[in-house]
Amino acid sequence: MSQRMQQGQPMIVMGEDAQRVQDRDAQDYNISAARAVAKSVRSTLGPKGMDKMLVDSMGNVTITNDGVTILKEMDIDNPTAEMIVEVAETQEDEAGDGTTTAVSVAGELLKNAEDLLEQDIHPTAIIKGFHLASEQARKEVGDISDDVDPDDEDLLRSVAETSMTGKGAELNKEHLAQLIVDAVQKVTVEDEEGGHVVDLEFLNIETQTGRAAGESDLLSGAVVSKDPVHDNMPSEVEDADIMLLDSPIEVDEADTDTEVSVTDPSQLQQFLDREEEEIKEKVEAIVDSGADVVFCQKGIDDLAQHYLAKEGILAVRRAKKSDIEFLTEVLEANVVSDLSSVDPADLGHGDVVRGEEDDLFYVSGDGHGVTLLLRGSTDHVVDELKRGIEDALEVVAQTVSDGRVVAGGGAIEVEVARRLRDYADGVSGREQLAVEAYADALELVPRVLAENAGLDSIDTLVDLRAAHEDGDQRAGLNVFSGDVVDTHDAGVVEPAHAKEQALTSATEAANLVLKIDDIISAGELSTDKGDDEAGGPGGAPGGMGGMGGGMGGMM
Repeated sequence: MSQRMQQGQPMIVMGEDAQRVQDRDAQDYNISAARAVAKSVRSTLGPKGMDKMLVDSMGNVTITNDGVTILKEMDIDNPTAEMIVEVAETQEDEAGDGTTTAVSVAGELLKNAEDLLEQDIHPTAIIKGFHLASEQARKEVGDISDDVDPDDEDLLRSVAETSMTGKGAELNKEHLAQLIVDAVQKVTVEDEEGGHVVDLEFLNIETQTGRAAGESDLLSGAVVSKDPVHDNMPSEVEDADIMLLDSPIEVDEADTDTEVSVTDPSQLQQFLDREEEEIKEKVEAIVDSGADVVFCQKGIDDLAQHYLAKEGILAVRRAKKSDIEFLTEVLEANVVSDLSSVDPADLGHGDVVRGEEDDLFYVSGDGHGVTLLLRGSTDHVVDELKRGIEDALEVVAQTVSDGRVVAGGGAIEVEVARRLRDYADGVSGREQLAVEAYADALELVPRVLAENAGLDSIDTLVDLRAAHEDGDQRAGLNVFSGDVVDTHDAGVVEPAHAKEQALTSATEAANLVLKIDDIISAGELSTDKGDDEAGGPGGAPGGMGGMGGGMGGMM
């Protein structure tokens, strides 16, 4: 892009295919794209939320109502829409759950901002008002929240069940919630200041199809879904010395292609004898180390399998890298990379048992590490179950670490919205209207919960507001009965940290979108031109992603 003066006015010169949208048109375009993303996941919110079926370009099917999974799998080709997807990803990384809430609130904030823009309120005033409201809302969440005792299993189970309700894990949520709480407690340690730290790196999740979700189990140690490399190997070894190997037990291959001319059959035999000798040396190194079990990340030669079986050593090949890494924690072992320099001190110590029904190796050792073995009837069932469990684990871990919970079912949103309206009375200028718009946006959560449950959202919101005006700050919606109840006492509780993070993420995304008043997109890259001539500013490909088309090519 270049500039030159013409009759005292600056003129911007861009490439022929470049597109530009300015001022209100740019704001409308961005807001429409962001709201379209939020609307796409809104129907999944809450216990009565619906699922989405996502089919990728390879024909793989994903059935889920997890907000971040839906947004990641969707084919979004719009820069503004991708910014809203980042809200979900940030929420997932920081809080583990609440992605749909964060994205929905961001969309509603922009919808309300659009109404203020039509009243000729400048975006800067709206941005400042949203920022003030966000800061105050976070303070109110902290004020409303209740402290949690990390040993309060009943409350932690309620947190886990609330997270799983409406997802694939709901049918067995009592059993799974107990497993989740037990798992988190096993990997929780006290820090130097007396706080609690949950290290989920010591928790591994394995899945298995063909059995009911109610048969899922929590195991001390690791689970390896592999078969012994030879039928004559033992199926279990107690009090074993275990080697973790990330190099193959095979003949070393040359780094480059090599041709060898053989003039005598005996020369060929010499090559074969040397290969066999090399295999023997590797097996002897394993035997000399004292190992009874070998988990190998790479391949094991057929001849090596024979020799290992002959020595009574149990061996598994092509174990997953993640399994090997987790076994280092469970067994307090080191990964061996070179058999020629193996040290017996690198070996771990534990028991290896082969399950008769499920063909899994159960490995227990002296170190840390627990495995949550999730079972389901089909791949789709177990995949969605795993997504729900992972969210619940993160939520319970956050609750233990942060130590605060709030009432769910829309209770916290209605109470914070009520307090924000009182706060708005003390805010001067047009920012006051933005604070009130922020409060209205928060009430989207109970409205959508009611809509997804087939209830009247207006009547529900009126009843909730009345209950909160009467001083019941825990009043939320029971989506199953349609009544307004004390959701905290009903066991519908959520971590305060997740709510605070959702408010922060949604506000920052909305303000980022509102701050844009000019969109400049280069034309398509031309294969006939050099890099200096391609496109417009920066030679960026892709145009506007469907200018004026809302999502601009989404889905």
